[in-house]
Amino acid sequence: MVPFGGWDMPVQYAGLKTEHDAVRTSAGMFDVSHMGEFRVTGPDALAFLQGVTTNDVGKLRPGRAHYNWLPGESGGLIDDIYIYMVADGEYLMVVNASNIDKDWAHLQKHTAGHDVNLSNESDQWALLAVQGPKTAELLQPFSDTDLAAKKKNAYFSAKLFGFDVMLARTGYTGEDGFEVFVDASEAEALWDRLLAIGITPAGLGARDTLRLEAGFPLYGHEFSDTIHPLSSSYTWVVKDKEHLGRAHITAAPPQKLIGLKLERVPVREGYPVYADGVQVGPPIGYVTSGSSSPTLGHPIAMALVDAAHAEADRFEVEVRGKRHAAERIGLPFYRGA
Repeated sequence: MVPFGGWDMPVQYAGLKTEHDAVRTSAGMFDVSHMGEFRVTGPDALAFLQGVTTNDVGKLRPGRAHYNWLPGESGGLIDDIYIYMVADGEYLMVVNASNIDKDWAHLQKHTAGHDVNLSNESDQWALLAVQGPKTAELLQPFSDTDLAAKKKNAYFSAKLFGFDVMLARTGYTGEDGFEVFVDASEAEALWDRLLAIGITPAGLGARDTLRLEAGFPLYGHEFSDTIHPLSSSYTWVVKDKEHLGRAHITAAPPQKLIGLKLERVPVREGYPVYADGVQVGPPIGYVTSGSSSPTLGHPIAMALVDAAHAEADRFEVEVRGKRHAAERIGLPFYRGA
């Protein structure tokens, strides 16, 4: 157990590789109840969200969700988020645990002039992410809803083991799955039911290796209030509309996020990255996330490097004073079925 976002969180249960492999081949589950949930309602809910996010919330329909960004006013991101459209004039926003207070203050600041109501429901909800290719198959006998008929990013009410839940066909692992919103008072009982049907509990360690293989950014690593978000490949999240910080977001980023493959030595956040064969001068970037890939069998990393060097094929990463060769490869490292 380790401190994480103001919570005590499990790093692992049976072991990182066991948990990682369960998600890649069958189904695993993560307690992500530390995430924050804000409800946005009112006649101006859509207009308000359009102004404080970069993606086009107007394209959502009831029962649909999408990935989105809260841009800062002068560059970087306040947070990366998910928005779920509940009904006309009603949305649920899920935010990162470590950013709940910051996001809440930011959103409150920009409600002026909008007929909109914000409510912080973070303490009301537990969130269990059941992820893996067999998730729908394993959950179906215990649900009143045809899960196979629900497409990616669907959001809907359902019964699961008799509990009233909201299900979203979303996740952070690169696999199929459902995120289960349940009343916090019922979370432990639902977790036990999921355990009883053979779903493997998974901790922070597996969550990190899974999302890294899938090339998913993590706030505080690949995104922050100072990192240009278009350094990543997520340019599709910024739509042509008026929103906070638009001029800064649409400017060319000074760095680019790249994927690196190494042969033997795992690299970690903060390790310096150098141009291949250049023995003098400062590093051209740094590792944002790195680990050994359980699926691929070799170390992988994401790194922010100067844009002028981002198209090179070879780099070097310094580990404890020694440089190790790294090959640039496209993201994601792994793509699920």
